[in-house]
Amino acid sequence: MPNIKSAIKRTKVIETKTLRNKMIKSSCKTAIRTFVESVESGDKAKAEETFKIAVKKVDQACSKGVIKSNTASRKKSALAKKLNTVK
Repeated sequence: MPNIKSAIKRTKVIETKTLRNKMIKSSCKTAIRTFVESVESGDKAKAEETFKIAVKKVDQACSKGVIKSNTASRKKSALAKKLNTVK
C-alpha cells in the first residue's frame, strides 16, 4: 500500500483507467461476437450491419489506446474475410 500522496493518486488513476480499458475491450469483443454469430446464421444483410458496428468498435479501441493499430488492422481484416464468406 503506498504511503506517499502522489503514489496514492497514481493507484486511483490506474484503477479508473483499468476499468475504462476493460469496458472498451469488452464492448469490442461483444461486437465481434455478434458479427460472428450473424455470419454463422447466414444472413448477409445482418452480417453487413454488424460488420460496420464491429469495425467501429475496433477503431474506437485503437484510438483510445486499448489495442495497437496493427492489432486493429488484423482484426478488421479477419472480419472482412469472414464477411466475404457469407453468400
